[in-house]
Amino acid sequence: MNPQPPSMTWNLLLLTWLVALVSTLSALFIGEVMGQAPCVLCWFQRAFMFPLAVILAIACYRSDFTVWRYALPLTVIGAALAFVHTLLYAGLIPQPIQPCTATGPSCSGAGMTLFGVVPLPALALFAFILIAILLIIIRRRTTP
Repeated sequence: MNPQPPSMTWNLLLLTWLVALVSTLSALFIGEVMGQAPCVLCWFQRAFMFPLAVILAIACYRSDFTVWRYALPLTVIGAALAFVHTLLYAGLIPQPIQPCTATGPSCSGAGMTLFGVVPLPALALFAFILIAILLIIIRRRTTP
């Protein structure tokens, strides 16, 4: 099996970083600019997404195609949290979403959707899944 040309693999790595960066900046925008404090599960998801933006930026700078080894575990754990959060949001897990403070927000509110349709936990899940897929493709292209 011949490895793929590095330019295409580098483009995939750059795309992976861009997904993590946009997700991170979006979460910061929602919290800091729009003033919507995150719920507890949102904080946990941020704890896994924010480092991905930094790790993947360094991997792009260094053209480190083995980044999947340390980025994929963060991505899988973040996706698992986002999946549970999405199930909670949909009401499939009969438990209320815990706010960060006694008067804090709940992700089940109408303000926690994109265009009034797509819930933020589902967007986070989509971002983690997309990053995982891209990391797996990078792994396949670089591992003989």
